[in-house]
Amino acid sequence: MAVENWVAKHVESLTAFRRDLHQNPELLYDVTRTAATVADALRAAGVDEVVEAIGRTGVVGVIHGQTNTSGRTIGLRADMDALPIVEATGKPWASKVDGKMHACGHDGHTTMLLGAARQLAESRAFDGTVIVIFQPAEEGGAGAKAMIDDGLFTRWPCDEVYGMHNRPNLPVGAFTIAPGSIMGSVDEVRITIEGRGGHAARPDETIDTFPIAAALIQAIQTITSRTIDPMDNAVVSLCTIHAGNAFNVIPQKIEITGTVRTLREEVRSHIEAQLTALVPQIAAGFGATGTLDYIRMYPVTVNHDRETELAAKAAQEVAGIANVSLDMPPVLGGEDFSFMLNEVPGAMINVGNGPSAGLHHPEYDFNDDVIAWGCSYWTTLVRQRLPAG
Repeated sequence: MAVENWVAKHVESLTAFRRDLHQNPELLYDVTRTAATVADALRAAGVDEVVEAIGRTGVVGVIHGQTNTSGRTIGLRADMDALPIVEATGKPWASKVDGKMHACGHDGHTTMLLGAARQLAESRAFDGTVIVIFQPAEEGGAGAKAMIDDGLFTRWPCDEVYGMHNRPNLPVGAFTIAPGSIMGSVDEVRITIEGRGGHAARPDETIDTFPIAAALIQAIQTITSRTIDPMDNAVVSLCTIHAGNAFNVIPQKIEITGTVRTLREEVRSHIEAQLTALVPQIAAGFGATGTLDYIRMYPVTVNHDRETELAAKAAQEVAGIANVSLDMPPVLGGEDFSFMLNEVPGAMINVGNGPSAGLHHPEYDFNDDVIAWGCSYWTTLVRQRLPAG
């Protein structure tokens, strides 16, 4: 393991930092304590410029190398927000906030990038500029987009941008990555069917919304099975249905919500078009009206080929070639780092969290043994991409 001496010296304090974040989780954009803690730590580390309130509660740190003959800048990103989950780890550092916990490891992501920022600010052993990006609201709030819209890449133009996420049950000290689509787009679907309500004993006087919903649900399930190439990955999941509040009344209205996930933007647009056609047409066939609200949330996360190879090269120096996989299978979970990758060439890598409950599980906890690996990856990546001298 190519972990430098500084990591060993600081891992205890970084672990304490991570556990403090874990005990004080905050959601979406309401990460004021977390962001302030990060900003204070960056200033204490001697980071050249620390700017708060980018994308509402994001934090940006600027670190200049000992030289800047290359004129190049790379961005390194971590997410800060937690989830609305009741923690069940039983750890001494478990969440102190009822109903909130770091169940996706963002406390660890933030800590690893902070550790790297400390070392980079101390050593300056690179040629160019590093932008460390701590973003809010990854968990459904599109915090990455908010930071971009607030001028992230216009105020601090980057030649490349990189992200890292922990991966449960991948061994500690292992990394995995792949080029191309690695995570799905995330869209929300809201369907409303409006019929004519009435007494359950006189269905002939109504336009019953339940058979319409049943027909529509059946039809929607054929979008992926009958209109999309079987080699493409896509999911349409309808997850809630709300109608009525009495056992003997046919409801006037039914509301259905769900999500669409794909690995190609073309497939995403195809599914949206299919839903846009099906919802009103099927409802009209029963004499009712159907409306669709299709909300595009996160685009497909697409790693750039060249930057994927560069990220893997840094991981290989840290962990050894045998411990870095370049064929990470894609998943249909979403990631708003996709917005950054649509603006700047880059890649997201996964680092092993060891034996662990799954992400978003109440028994999940970030493994503190990963901190040294993540810090070393970040600093190695900077040293390789911005070589001094």
